[in-house]
Amino acid sequence: MTDATERRRTTFLRGHRAERIALLFLLLKGYRPLARRYAAAGGEIDLIVMRGSTIAFIEVKARGLMEDALSSITATKRRRFSRAARAWLSRHPWAADKTWRADAVFVAPRRWPQHVEAAFELEMS
Repeated sequence: MTDATERRRTTFLRGHRAERIALLFLLLKGYRPLARRYAAAGGEIDLIVMRGSTIAFIEVKARGLMEDALSSITATKRRRFSRAARAWLSRHPWAADKTWRADAVFVAPRRWPQHVEAAFELEMS
């Protein structure tokens, strides 16, 4: 394998591991999983979870440093994420009367995951 291929593979595996850690962390907080790696409308949502009457669309970011994870959700990512959230909601009409939120879970080595509720605004129009 080339260095670039190996780097992509390592990044891919680190992302999937971070998603598993984030899901376990959210389960411990009382969330129930609805979907993992949901992709639609040109966007992707890492986790969709529910607790009570709130549906949280979760972006998981794994970085070497927590500070890098915190600054890694770009405007483009937020737009694509919101498109995918709108697509998911259109396919699940039972969720129309729930509260929706765009959360983030940041994962860094040797640190507890950091769950940020309402990390950014969902663009619903």
